[in-house]
Parts: sequence; C-alpha cells; structure tokens
Amino acid sequence: MTTRTQKLRQLLAADTCHPMPCCWDGLSAKMIADAGFAFTFMSGFAVSVARLGQPDLGLISYGEMLDQGRNICAAVDIPVIGDGDTGYGNALNVERTVKGYMQAGFASIMIEDQVAPKRCGHTKGKLVVERQEALDRVRAAVNARNEADGDIMILARTDARALHGLDEAIWRAQQFAEIGADILFIEAPENQDEMATLTAEAPGIHMANLVEGGTTPILPTERLHELGYSFAAYPLTLMSAAMNAIQQSLNDFANGEHPSSRILKFSELRKISGFDDYYAAEQRYSSVGR
Repeated sequence: MTTRTQKLRQLLAADTCHPMPCCWDGLSAKMIADAGFAFTFMSGFAVSVARLGQPDLGLISYGEMLDQGRNICAAVDIPVIGDGDTGYGNALNVERTVKGYMQAGFASIMIEDQVAPKRCGHTKGKLVVERQEALDRVRAAVNARNEADGDIMILARTDARALHGLDEAIWRAQQFAEIGADILFIEAPENQDEMATLTAEAPGIHMANLVEGGTTPILPTERLHELGYSFAAYPLTLMSAAMNAIQQSLNDFANGEHPSSRILKFSELRKISGFDDYYAAEQRYSSVGR
C-alpha cells in the first residue's frame, strides 16, 4: 500500500506546479479532497483564527495544533502537510514535534527559522534566529524523521529574505537541502526575478506561498512552474472566502433578511458533511432482507 508520504513524493516529482488550497479543520480538508485536489496544507494562520479566534502571532500551542492535525488527517485520504511552526522550542522540541506530526498522519511537516513566538510571514515584526540555530532546527527535524519508525517529508522554511536579503535566504535554503530537507520554502520573495533566482540557486522542490494582499505576486500555476516551483500554497484563500460569506449572511440577518440565496441546499450540506456516505455504510450492518 502506498503511504501518504510516498504519494506526496510521487506528486512532487511530477513536472508541474500543483495548486494547493489550505485547510484549517476536518471539514475544509474534506471539501478540498472532494473537489479533487491532490494534497493540502494545514495552515497555522487559519487554525489559530478558527480554533482560538486569535491572530497568527505564536499564540496557539503545539498540543492544539497536533490535536487539530489529527482531526484533519483522519478526515481525508489525501496527503496533508502540517505547519510545525518553529518546532515549539529547542532542537529536542523539534524532534518531538516531528514525531508527533508523523504519528498524527501528516505526510510532511514545515519547520521554520523565525524567532519564537513566530508570526505570519507577510506581517510586520517577524525576526529570524541566527544561522546555527536555524540549521539545528532542520537537522533535528531530519534526525527525528530518520530515527522514527515511519516517514515524513521535511519542509524547511526561511523568512530571512525580509530581514537579511535574498542572498542570506538562499544560503539558508542551500544548507537546509544539504542537511536533508525534502522541500524548500523561501518566504515572501517580492517579484518574479527573485522567485526565479532562488529556485535556480537553491535547487530542489520549492513551495510558493501566495497570500492575497501579501508580498509575493499572485501568479498562475503555469508561470510558477516556469519559475521553478513544484506547488503553490494558498493559505488564506478559502478562509477569506468563508469569512466573507459569513459576514455577508450576518449583514442580511442584521437587515431583517434571510441569506437564503447564499446558502447550500440542505441536501448538498448533508452530502458534503458525510451523511450519504454514512447511510451507505450503514447498510452493511442492516438486518433487512437477512
């Protein structure tokens, strides 16, 4: 049987750029899978907002993220990449985080080089750790993966571009790859020239992070492929769309109207929620006709 990690490796080996809408709970992950997308990403920003009602400023804990991740991975069969933040502590914490995410069912985990508590890569005030600590985090993640009885791809992220320039970010990505990271992610390049440069100078599997209103230009997947990217994360697109729909429906209620034109038919809602699948499975244990 092909594991989710093996499936993700096969997908990322293809000569294309995959669009990857991001999830924050079991329902959003299920809807992404049902729509035919090959894999998804548990966005730390989105989980923090949905679970805590708090911004992505390092307020959510390892335990809360792990619990959310278990529910997401259990809801779908497609590979899920998990936001592992800074690893939630020193190198030994990173090892524990990687092993925990592996046990939860993630196909990959992202570990980054921000100073804890971290924050969204497209917001102000972020800082990165010194080179050695950044390398130690990725080394700990790779060691945990290699020592554990399982498999998980290591996605190594650097936010150094915004603070120390593109050359430093590329240097870190090159070192991450040498240590054994499977996927590279240089956050927040500012234009297409930078994007092409970083994928050329730090060869490997690269993820683009496309935040509407953020620093990196929103480009078609065909163009991202030309620039050297294997997949593109859309961490907030679905959450923003859902929040917009909720906001508009609340406005309708506030104006004395019912948002009937904005909602799904009850039959469709039941189908997406899994009622139809449940009823079909229930028939296996029915005594009718026996």
